[in-house]
Amino acid sequence: MMKKYLLLLALAPWCFAKAQTPELKRIFNGRDLQGWTTFAEKKGTDTSTQNLFKVENGEIHASGQKFAYIATKKSYSNFHLSVEFKWGDNRYPPRERDKRDAGICFHVQAEDKIWPKSIECQIQKGDVGDLWLIGYTTAVVDGKRTEPKDYSRVFKKGDAELPKGHWNTVEVISKNGTFKYIVNGVVVNEGERLSITSGRILLQSEGAEVYYKNVKLAELD
Repeated sequence: MMKKYLLLLALAPWCFAKAQTPELKRIFNGRDLQGWTTFAEKKGTDTSTQNLFKVENGEIHASGQKFAYIATKKSYSNFHLSVEFKWGDNRYPPRERDKRDAGICFHVQAEDKIWPKSIECQIQKGDVGDLWLIGYTTAVVDGKRTEPKDYSRVFKKGDAELPKGHWNTVEVISKNGTFKYIVNGVVVNEGERLSITSGRILLQSEGAEVYYKNVKLAELD
C-alpha cells in the first residue's frame, strides 16, 4: 500500500502538467475557409483572390499564382500553433526559378498588404524555421536584439525539414513575448522579447504551389 502511495505521489506532478496542457483545436475546419479572410497582391487592375485558395480533400490548396495569404479573423497573443504543409509542383513569376517559398506570419496587426508588419516562421525549401521580422519588428535571439528593418532574417539553428513530396509539421509557440519554432518535432529557432505580441495569423502563398492541412491552435495562459 505504501509503495502504491509513493508511486502516486511521484506521478502526480506529471499528471497535473499533462492535464494543464491545452488541447490543440482545429482553426481550419477542412471544408471551407470560414473564420479566415483572403488577400492578394494587385496585378494591374486585378485584385481578385478567386482560385488562389481552394479547399480540397480537407486541405488548403494554395496555387501560388499570386503573392497572397489567408488570415485568421481572430487575433491571438499566447498560443501554440501546429500546421502541416507539403509542396506542390507549380511555380510562378517572379519566383519560377527560385526556391519554393511560403510562410506562417503571426502577430499581424497592420492593414492588409504584401507583406504586413508581423513575425514570420519561414517555410521555404531548405530554410524552414528561419525567423523573419517584417515591418521593423524586432526580437532578442541569443541575447542580442535584432536591428529594426523592413525585413530582417535570423537563420534557424537546426534542420529537420523533409524533402518535397512529404508532409512537414511546423509548430509555432508564442507566449509573453517569447517564440519557439519546431519542425517535425525538432526545435530549430527560438527567442524572446518580441516587439509585437498579439495579432492575426496568416498562411502565405508566395509564387509556389503549396498545401496546408491540420491547422490547429491552443490558446495559452
